Amino acid sequence: MSENILVIKLGALGDFIQAAASFAAIRTHHHRSRITLLTTAPFAEFAVKSPWFDDVWVDHRPKSYDLAGWLGLRSRLRGGEFTRVYDLQTSRRTGRYFRLFWPGPPPDWSGIARGCTLPHDNPMRNFMHTVERQAEQLVMAGLPAPSAPDFSWVRGDISRFNFQERFVILVPGGAPHRHAKRWPVRSYRALAMELATTGLQPVVVGSARELSLGEEVLAGCEIGHNLAGQTNLEDLFLLARDAHSVVGNDTGPMHIFATQGCRTLVLYSGVSDPALCAQRGDTVTILRREHLQDLTATDVAMALSIVNSGASS
Repeated sequence: MSENILVIKLGALGDFIQAAASFAAIRTHHHRSRITLLTTAPFAEFAVKSPWFDDVWVDHRPKSYDLAGWLGLRSRLRGGEFTRVYDLQTSRRTGRYFRLFWPGPPPDWSGIARGCTLPHDNPMRNFMHTVERQAEQLVMAGLPAPSAPDFSWVRGDISRFNFQERFVILVPGGAPHRHAKRWPVRSYRALAMELATTGLQPVVVGSARELSLGEEVLAGCEIGHNLAGQTNLEDLFLLARDAHSVVGNDTGPMHIFATQGCRTLVLYSGVSDPALCAQRGDTVTILRREHLQDLTATDVAMALSIVNSGASS
């Protein structure tokens, strides 16, 4: 019998990408059902193009005082006639969404909301890597364990970008309020110059607000290319497929690059624990220092040569 299934995953980028295997597992298990994703605006267009969902709803995340917003969300959730919900966000906010079905009976709910019918009740869940935590949640809800994510469906055209044949992606940005997760700009600039001397073109990616950051990193590097603010999610997948390698901070785009088999070097400081959130992939290397300013461009260049062992020069 056809069912209406709701999947909740609001963000952020890295978390959304790491949920891909779970999205696919839900699609496979409920292949005859209509599956709706509730997400936030940055991921809606990408999710619509994916093979995982029949419909995508944008959650405007009403503030606590926005009564009209909450009532509108409640009406939409109840009107969806969902038979099962997979809450992959498992946050305090989405716990409130479970309670929006009151006073009527809620659908079967996989998550951590108090009173839900399919609880992920492992007391150690907060000490598990995101991928294993979500996999276990689905298994406890009766699904097979998810397989590795498949992004082969992502298509696009990056011919508008002017690249050399061999380029290295640099990701110097990240959450603006978490500067401890960023390798210093001067270090990225030194690495960009060293790459250029070997014939590798440094290409910076990031958000529009990181345009000036990209310019700082590439200052004095004539062959550098700054794409900050010019790429969408599909572009990042395509760039990874063509890149010689990637170096970046622990930030969302690095999760995309890691999925594409691109040689990926991720820089971690002591404020993040790779055991809980590291990028996954056979070609991923984690380089960690308690304080990233103690990591030199030479350190990264040496680690990159290890990542690139066996690669064509």
